Amino acid sequence: MSIAQHIQSKLEHAFAPIHLEVINESHMHRMQASESHFKVIVVSETFVGMRLMQAHQAVYGVLQEEMQQIHALALHTYEPQQWSSHSMEMNSPPCIKK
Repeated sequence: MSIAQHIQSKLEHAFAPIHLEVINESHMHRMQASESHFKVIVVSETFVGMRLMQAHQAVYGVLQEEMQQIHALALHTYEPQQWSSHSMEMNSPPCIKK
């Protein structure tokens, strides 16, 4: 099972998200063939009432093992109401050292 699949599975189990994207962005960096850089978009009722930092800490807590294997994780966590009114694109910047 790939790192991306592990991330997907763990987040589905922990947060029962209404929307989840796990995007491998390693191709945008020097380690193109690896699973080193990810962007995660997760929308869950679990985050209702949490501050952004608390939601991120909850995700990092679930992904402790995977965090030992990857270089970067860009997190976008939302409550369902926030997500339904969300209209920004979440494009990641290019790597400076590529």
